[in-house]
Amino acid sequence: MIRQTPTRAAALDAMQDFVPAMGRRYENRRNYDLGPGQHSAVSTLSPFLRRRLITEQEVVAAAHAAHGPDRAEKFIQEVIWRSYFKGWLERRPQVWDSYRNGLGHDLESLDRDKRLRRDVELAEAGQTDIACFNAWAQELVTTGYLHNHARMWFASIWIFTLGLPWRLGADFFYRHLLDGDAASNTLSWRWVAGLHTRGKPYPARAQNIATYTEGRFAPDHGTLAEVDKGLEYNEPDGLPDLQPLRDVTAPKTGAPTVLLITDEDCCVTDFDLDGLDLRGAATLATSHLRSPRPVADQVVRFERGAVDDTAQRAGLTATAMQADDPSALADWAASLGAAQIVTPYVTRGPLYDWLMQAQGGLDAKGITLAEVRRDWDAAIWPKATAGFFKVKKTIPDLLDRFITS
Repeated sequence: MIRQTPTRAAALDAMQDFVPAMGRRYENRRNYDLGPGQHSAVSTLSPFLRRRLITEQEVVAAAHAAHGPDRAEKFIQEVIWRSYFKGWLERRPQVWDSYRNGLGHDLESLDRDKRLRRDVELAEAGQTDIACFNAWAQELVTTGYLHNHARMWFASIWIFTLGLPWRLGADFFYRHLLDGDAASNTLSWRWVAGLHTRGKPYPARAQNIATYTEGRFAPDHGTLAEVDKGLEYNEPDGLPDLQPLRDVTAPKTGAPTVLLITDEDCCVTDFDLDGLDLRGAATLATSHLRSPRPVADQVVRFERGAVDDTAQRAGLTATAMQADDPSALADWAASLGAAQIVTPYVTRGPLYDWLMQAQGGLDAKGITLAEVRRDWDAAIWPKATAGFFKVKKTIPDLLDRFITS
């Protein structure tokens, strides 16, 4: 079951419930999608991890303590994939910009092209001729979750069998997934399309679906497209150049400060706030920034619950704000006499874009936006330059530094 209570307490309970399965059971059964309410072989912790109601480090530590590094190897790797994707997009932020710009063009095409609009509407409603695809579309909309293997099959069918624009599929996921994340979502769709690991698209095969749904679905072999090449021709120049990790402006102790709580990181109590001259705090609702199209109500509710829980655990009375007019951020901070806004590091995605729009208003009022970046991220992101293998090689060192030391 997907836990819908967006609190750290619920996250910790869910993690402890899954600890016994983080070893060989996960390794042997993680690829099986048995349908809604039957996802017992995977953790379903991703909505909590996405918002860091629990952290990757905590989950890896729990797996390591219960099963050791060898028996929990696959589970640990999958948790670290999330950090890898985050770092990869930080190193190639142009890919995010390209996605947002391309999505804008795709949405314009959707408005103009009646056939495309019809086909997308049928796909999103789960009303195609492909039974497994329909079930996954309906599960996503109903529960806000899909098994990772089903996400891959779904994306492949969307792109190669139905022939629909990949960004519209990524947008459909991003608007409905409780764990929707700019890096993981965008790069996973690019991976299926053959754009992330170039020349290696992911094919949805009938036998693979039948095997890993244990016969729940058995598509005819001729139903799904044969995939022999991806969409690399859409990006003939290849991947953009690597960028250095952007600089972080650290908080200044003693400066009049307001704390900005977002669902980028809901464990703000991990950071040292005692040295700050804290004048106030705000929770910032940002889910609506995910897409120009409507974002699912359950996503919005989960985000609101998560940031409210964060403020409560930190013992703060927080102003509830929404990321609409960017100038409102500076006006709020100035009204409290703040010289700096402190927030956990904001990765590339819609919130980062909005904060960049707000930067001019902050500068005009002499207010600094300061961020705190976790050591876990600082250790992994510099290695996220190509495929996962380079990060994978560092896992023993990560465990030594963060888990066993």
